Amino acid sequence: MDGYARRVGQTHVTVEVKPLKGGKKSFEHLFLVDTDALHCFVPAAALKKLGVEVEGKFDCELSDGTVQVFDYGFVRAKFMGQETVCHAIFAPDDAEPLLGVVALENTGFAVDPRTKSLKRLHAIPLKGFGGTTR
Repeated sequence: MDGYARRVGQTHVTVEVKPLKGGKKSFEHLFLVDTDALHCFVPAAALKKLGVEVEGKFDCELSDGTVQVFDYGFVRAKFMGQETVCHAIFAPDDAEPLLGVVALENTGFAVDPRTKSLKRLHAIPLKGFGGTTR
């Protein structure tokens, strides 16, 4: 699939982030696909440059187990031909951008645990829905 790269044990994908309100400004970067992260983690300077507004704060548990409070806002994230609206956490400017599992699932992608590559799901799961439309 076009638009992603793999390093040993890691999957990266090129993501274009735009403000929810639209416009021509965007931040495009190689993001680490992190299925342990719920939301996207984007350098704060990039989000501020795009005009993304702070909507609230999250207590976030980092990979070392510490908890830190981060601002978040909403963005459009586009990768591998699909686009979704998702939370973007205002990350430290030197942090590696992360693509969280919500954005993956919203666009119908998953990480193949065997190959560590992104795979398109045959359908977006709605397992709680019984299948009757009437």
